[in-house]
Amino acid sequence: MIIATALRILRQLRHDRRTVALLVVVPTALLALLYFMYDGQPRAFDRVALTMLGIFPFVVMFLVTSIAMLRERTSGTLERLLTTPLGRLDLLFGYGIAFGLAATVQAAVATAAAYLLMGLETAGNTALVVLIAVADAVLGVALGLFCSAFARTEFQAVQFMPVVVAPQLLLCGLFVERDAMAGWLGAVSDVMPMSYAVEALQEVGAHPDPTGTMWRDLAVVCVASLLALMLAAATLRRRTA
Repeated sequence: MIIATALRILRQLRHDRRTVALLVVVPTALLALLYFMYDGQPRAFDRVALTMLGIFPFVVMFLVTSIAMLRERTSGTLERLLTTPLGRLDLLFGYGIAFGLAATVQAAVATAAAYLLMGLETAGNTALVVLIAVADAVLGVALGLFCSAFARTEFQAVQFMPVVVAPQLLLCGLFVERDAMAGWLGAVSDVMPMSYAVEALQEVGAHPDPTGTMWRDLAVVCVASLLALMLAAATLRRRTA
C-alpha cells in the first residue's frame, strides 16, 4: 500500500509541470542568483551555497507537501482513501517516499549545477552533500504533512512558513554562528533540526572524510523526520471542516 501511494503521488507530480519546475528549476535558479551576488568572492559563495543546498530543498518541500496534503483533504480524496485498508502511516510514508525521490532529483540537479557550472568547492565528498540535502528535503516533507493538519485553506498552509520555517533559517547558523548567539537563542537552536542539517553540511565543507559530528547530525535530521511523520499520522484529519 505504501508503494502504491508513492506511485500515485509521483504520477500526479509528473503531470503538474509547475510543481516540477518549483522542485527542480527554482533551487538551481536561486543558487545561480547567489553565484552572481558573490561574483569575485568564491570562498563566500562556497560557504553560503553549500548551506543553501540543504535549506532550499527543505523550504520547497515543506511548501509543496503541506499544500498537496491539504488538497487531498479538501477534495475528499483522503476520506475515500482512508475507507480502504490503507492506514494513515502507510499514506504518509507513501508521501515521504514519493517526495523523497523527487527530492533526490532536486538535490542531484542543484548539486551538479553548483559544482559543475558555478565552481562550488568542498573538502568532502559531493555524494554526502546530496545525501544531507535529501534528508533535509524529507524533513521538509514530514513537517509539511504535520502542519497541513492544522490548516483549512491553502493560505493558512502558507502561513506556517514564517512560524515553522523562518525561525529555523534564522537560528541554524547561516547568519550568526550558533556559538555566538545569546544563551537562550542557542538553546532554541539546539532543538531545531535545521541546525543539525546545516552543521552536517559545514562538516562536509571543512573535512575531506566524513566526521562523527556529521553522522550524528544526519541521524538527528532523520529521527526528526520520522517523529514528524508519526505526529502527522496522529493529527491527520479525513476532511477539512
